[in-house]
Amino acid sequence: MATVDDFKSKLIGGGARANLFKATITFPAYAAGNSELAQFMCKAAQLPGSTIGQIDIPFRGRQLKIAGDRVFENWTVTIINDTGMEVRDAFERWSNGINEHVSNGGLTNPADYMTDMGVEQLDKAGATTKTYEIRGAYPVNISPIDVSNDSADTIEEFTVEFAYQYWESNTTS
Repeated sequence: MATVDDFKSKLIGGGARANLFKATITFPAYAAGNSELAQFMCKAAQLPGSTIGQIDIPFRGRQLKIAGDRVFENWTVTIINDTGMEVRDAFERWSNGINEHVSNGGLTNPADYMTDMGVEQLDKAGATTKTYEIRGAYPVNISPIDVSNDSADTIEEFTVEFAYQYWESNTTS
C-alpha cells in the first residue's frame, strides 16, 4: 500500500503551478500590437488540448471504434485592460482586418492575418518546463467589457478566443 511519503517522493518540484506560465501573443504587422505589453497583461491562458474523433463502424450488431480526425478546440486568453486600451485596440484592429466592420471586406490570404502564438509552463525558478507553439492562430471572439458604477475596485478584463490550425510542443514532433 502506498503511503503519503511515497506520494511526496513522486511529486518532484512540488507539482506544476497554474500561475507559473508565460503566453506569447504575436500580432500581424497591420494590427500594430505591442506583444511585450500583451505578454505582461495576459492574466490567464490555457495549455492547449486536442481531441481525436471516433468513427463507429457497424459490424454484425457491434460497433468497431476506430480513430478519426484530430480536432483542436479554440484557445482562450484573458487580458487585463490597460488604461490606454493599447492591447484591446490591437485585437480590434486585427479582427477588423479579417472582416471590416463597415464594408464586410477584409484580408483574404490567411498568411496575412494568421500568426503563431506560444504558451510555456514555468517552474518556481522561472525556467521553462514545457512549451506549446500554437500555429496559424487568429481571433474569432473578443469579449465585451462590462462597465458599471458598482465596480469601483476592479480592473477591467476581457478574453480573446483564437481559432488555430494545430499545436506542437517540445515533446511532440
